[in-house]
Amino acid sequence: MFINFNGMKKPYPSRLPGLLLAQLLFIFLPTILVSAQDTNEQFWRISSRNSIVWDANEMSHSLPHEDNIEMAGSKVAGIISYSIDENQQLSLSRDIIFPQLRIYNKSTDPDWKKYRAYFRHTFEDDILPRISIDEKTLVPGKIDSVEIEGVLKFYHAAVSGIAIERILLPSMRERVFLESWVLKNISDKAKEVTIGNTTYKTQEEGYKGIYHLKSYTDAASQIILAPGEETSLGVYMVAGIDDETIDGFDAKTIIDQRAVFLSKMKSSLILKTPNETLNTLFYFSKIRASESIFYSDKMGYIHSPGGGNYYLGIWANDQVEYSGPFFPYLDYDRGKEAAFNTYNWFSKNIPTDDSHIPYAFEIEGNFIMDHLDRGDAAMIAYGTSQFLLKSGDVEAAQKLWPLIEWSLDYCDNNRNAEGAVLSESDEMEGRIATGDANLATSTLYYGGLKLARILANELGHNNLASTYSRRRAEMEKVIEDYFGSTIEGLDTYKYFDTNTHLRHWICLPLVMGIDTRLNGTREALLSKLWTDNGILVELNPDSEDADVFWDRGTLYAFRGIFKAGELDQSLDRLMAYSEKRLLGERVPYVVEAYPENDMRHLSAESALYCRIFIEGLLGLEHTGFSSYKIKAQLPDDFDFLDLDKLGLADAQFDISLKRQKNKIKVQVVSDSKVLVSKLVKPGEYVTVNY
Repeated sequence: MFINFNGMKKPYPSRLPGLLLAQLLFIFLPTILVSAQDTNEQFWRISSRNSIVWDANEMSHSLPHEDNIEMAGSKVAGIISYSIDENQQLSLSRDIIFPQLRIYNKSTDPDWKKYRAYFRHTFEDDILPRISIDEKTLVPGKIDSVEIEGVLKFYHAAVSGIAIERILLPSMRERVFLESWVLKNISDKAKEVTIGNTTYKTQEEGYKGIYHLKSYTDAASQIILAPGEETSLGVYMVAGIDDETIDGFDAKTIIDQRAVFLSKMKSSLILKTPNETLNTLFYFSKIRASESIFYSDKMGYIHSPGGGNYYLGIWANDQVEYSGPFFPYLDYDRGKEAAFNTYNWFSKNIPTDDSHIPYAFEIEGNFIMDHLDRGDAAMIAYGTSQFLLKSGDVEAAQKLWPLIEWSLDYCDNNRNAEGAVLSESDEMEGRIATGDANLATSTLYYGGLKLARILANELGHNNLASTYSRRRAEMEKVIEDYFGSTIEGLDTYKYFDTNTHLRHWICLPLVMGIDTRLNGTREALLSKLWTDNGILVELNPDSEDADVFWDRGTLYAFRGIFKAGELDQSLDRLMAYSEKRLLGERVPYVVEAYPENDMRHLSAESALYCRIFIEGLLGLEHTGFSSYKIKAQLPDDFDFLDLDKLGLADAQFDISLKRQKNKIKVQVVSDSKVLVSKLVKPGEYVTVNY
């Protein structure tokens, strides 16, 4: 899923005029004063609590500072923008979105706004309760520190003997976003605290009824706090339809439910390496990838990108190709359900003629996006096959098999004279030239054939398996003969027939296991295209898009280069990149793009980060419903790598690689049973049967 400068997925091939772009940016983008400047300063540190902490006192030279973070539950999302000024005073802006509540467009709105018609409201600090102590209105003290671990916490210095801690988080189940305050008396005298609560209400008619919006607090009007005693209050931002209850929510319940979710993220699919930054960003990426799952009456649970604009919708890249194949690894039931719902929805919409399949279904599937063929059939064949092999669910595989078969046939029937798969565009949706047959579409088709052959054998479609094996061999030759080229003096790939500039998606053959042009492609990605923010979309200094990067290209590149066995330079790059994303100015997740969309934290990119280690460094590939292989390899700086509680089918696996002299000890354990324990040469594949 790619976003235009206008903050929405592109509904038409043409770009919007510059003035309109500027106006839409002003209207739709949340305030993020971040830049893509080349700075590697670390603003944050990893705490012993597995969180990251920004110490305002120690980092006062970096003030003022502004950033935002998105958090989500099944019926609400919030983008919390926080600003700390030169005096360490905090102000917050809370953009709260209720994805299920579709609203009417204004009569003055352009038609495309119906794609972003969510009931939402921005709550400023005027919704906060008025607190009085010692006959003075309490203004929270300077910010001592900020902490993030699936929730956002602010710690204020004490004023009048009262220290304040604030925590912001979404409900995991209801249409409510919570800001909880804890006031603690750290003085040696009792304190009388008077609280004047505030309430805001509004309503409007929408497609599902009358929508009610309310913010309110639940604090007692007067409290006596003894020395060392504390009290808490909740500020609730709530929406409902018609006569739904929007009062009576309990802060403790909301906090406890979020804690259960975070505990699941912490206890499943656990990465352990010698580098704490990698381990922590891996954990944070599980959170962001998994929280952005919303309930739809029409579609069930579905994963959506978020970012303020993309809810209750599914895309052939973000959900089918990026996040869907990740959730079986995490063994997250809601994630697996959301992934299946996505594949099933595409399956229900297979064209009955020879037209291309839609690339997205927005607003609970009410808007079918089918004006452009982005190579989506190739994405669907590749992503769906991956998900099914990891899930090990024969019944699901049989149900979704027609989608895979149709997608592969569509690609085979739409090739040029040289055999490359035709598509009008790719995921960039016209932002940059792709010709009529690009490397991404052909390579994803190759990957789909590779995986579908295994699935076909498992399902008893032996003739199809042979056909896919033959087509795969043909496509490998096409990728070499049609796309293989020398660019910038490097033996790598041209992106389309007349392409003369290096592109980020030249990494895709490596992802699929084609390493014919490994050396030139690695040099192109990690040197020529590399910046402090990862890999450029294109190396073209004369282009107006010369500084554009999309993190998904970087994340795929790491996966492919690691898989090919090029470990040390890529590890150095990965550590630098991870430090910037987790501990730099714009935290705590990998991002979508810059300058477009201003580095928003879309969720599927976080799934791609985790897959760097699983499918890249470990090189995990399925060989059947109940077997896979991994690659025994460790960078020089690593003596070990453990991946515990890896989910596949109905099992969990603890995978351990340990260096022993010039070999690597590989051990795989499942349900206390040792499946593999052997000493092998670096780079050797080990098969696991279960």
